[in-house]
Amino acid sequence: MQIKLLNNLEERPERMLEIRELKKNKEELLPFIHFAWKIYQDDPHWVAPLKNDLLKSFLGKDFTKKIQCGPHAFFMVWENNTPLGRILVGINEKKNRTTRQSVGYFGYLELVNSSEVLKCLMESAVNWLKNQDVTTLIGPLCPDDDVEGRGLLIKGFDSSPVLMNSYNPDYYRKLLEEYGFKKDTDFFAYYSNQISNLKARVEKVSAFAMQKFQFRIDQIDLKHQDREIRDLIKIIDAIVSDSREEDNGFEYANPPTFGELALEVKKFLPFLDKDLIYIARSGEVPIGFVFAFPDYNQVLKRMNGTLFPFGLFQYLWYKRAIKGIRGLAQYVIPEFRNKAVNAAIFSKILDVAEQKNYEYIEGSLISENNLRSRRIFENAGIQPYKIYRVYKKVF
Repeated sequence: MQIKLLNNLEERPERMLEIRELKKNKEELLPFIHFAWKIYQDDPHWVAPLKNDLLKSFLGKDFTKKIQCGPHAFFMVWENNTPLGRILVGINEKKNRTTRQSVGYFGYLELVNSSEVLKCLMESAVNWLKNQDVTTLIGPLCPDDDVEGRGLLIKGFDSSPVLMNSYNPDYYRKLLEEYGFKKDTDFFAYYSNQISNLKARVEKVSAFAMQKFQFRIDQIDLKHQDREIRDLIKIIDAIVSDSREEDNGFEYANPPTFGELALEVKKFLPFLDKDLIYIARSGEVPIGFVFAFPDYNQVLKRMNGTLFPFGLFQYLWYKRAIKGIRGLAQYVIPEFRNKAVNAAIFSKILDVAEQKNYEYIEGSLISENNLRSRRIFENAGIQPYKIYRVYKKVF
């Protein structure tokens, strides 16, 4: 489809942009993936995704699939055969049924600094959604993988993102807001390179809380994955059934089933460090958990999107030099909230971080509405150093 955009003709001639929905095959989706390199070729902070993994996830060929929660479409914009922008648009059907809403999402947005290109992309996305009887658009999101790629970076452009967090040029915010998108929710990232000091703050509180409220902290046992995953699901189910969406961490995604979480564990198994994953229990009842990962973005940044032909050896070499960790999931059942369970788990993680000579920790992404989790960092004097925003537009 060609769209004629009439700009101020006294200043420059009209532009003829072509936008097309891509077929869901390798030949059409590889240019969609490769376009990001055009946007970030001179940006020292961008971390390239692994091209092959991303292609597999788009095609839904293995357990890494990201967008299989409902119908979706890929669009790209060209001018004179030069690619200028891309977008994924889709519908999380299960979430819409649960919330009784009619919402679509967008993600993987990349474009040159042009309001005309954004308009072209968004009009195609909106028209596609209207044909599906959808009336609201939110994003950027990856709803089948809620810890990855959530939100547009609006603060903290002076450093690379940690593992699974998004990154974008600063002009994206201006383009989206000028088009009419409004803030829906902000998510915060907290950073500290004072691990010993942070550990000392939480140790006193956690020791007292564990004794007073009778709970313990267990390191995850990957030899008994099914049992551990069942306990994680029990915790998530208890939180979701009791909480409002803005409090339970699943504002935009579907809470995982046992099978889905088992696939996620399989997906992340190469990245897991069992010393950074803990489950809190009272007796035999699971009451909370925290996942943390080494920041593999420090390695992926050197791979430029591929493990071959020599990237695999580089990966194994640089893996030894990872200096930071990301705490990316923290949940506590309602009965044990405000009893320092998260602090007790973080105390264990910080102890490991100190032993393994990690230099920094990032806690992310934490909803602005999740005051309990925010207090762990803010009570220690740590403020958000990066902010990611999910936008919303009703049409």
